[in-house]
Amino acid sequence: MKNVTKLSEQDLKTGGKSSWHDQYKSSAWIFVGGLSYDLTEGDVLCVFSQYGEIVNVNLVRDKATGKSKGFGFICYEDQRSTVLAVDNLNGIKLVGKTIRVDHVQDYRPPKETDKTDDETRQLYMEGCAPKMQIRPEKPKDAPAKRSKNEDVPIKREKRDDIHIKREKRDPSIKKEC
Repeated sequence: MKNVTKLSEQDLKTGGKSSWHDQYKSSAWIFVGGLSYDLTEGDVLCVFSQYGEIVNVNLVRDKATGKSKGFGFICYEDQRSTVLAVDNLNGIKLVGKTIRVDHVQDYRPPKETDKTDDETRQLYMEGCAPKMQIRPEKPKDAPAKRSKNEDVPIKREKRDDIHIKREKRDPSIKKEC
């Protein structure tokens, strides 16, 4: 905790141009340790969702008893939420226990079992953060839009042309400059 505070202070002194968080830009996962054994996924979700949309919570449980082991992993929809969660929640007391919150560089999902459902398998394969949709840029020499019959290009009128047409229809409308 003291080291994280020192790193954050260094970031403030340098103006935040190169943060220690930058090395984790490729991961939307955080580690949460020191949790009370009585907390559920819903409890963890309530506390950590104040810093962003959570898309996956993996609270590690004992295979035999099903009880929490006191640590887990959380995936946010946006990686920037991990920075907020680490900076604001690391070292706080939650239900009487000091928790540790840190970035995860390479999250490895749990091994599949017979009980693993299709949605969980898909999360394991694709990851939990949504893929960024990049719109292709239109080339400058792109052809004009076409009408429904695709033979005649649609010509868009300029604003001045529309105003002139309105003046012809209704002489009381004057063009303002």
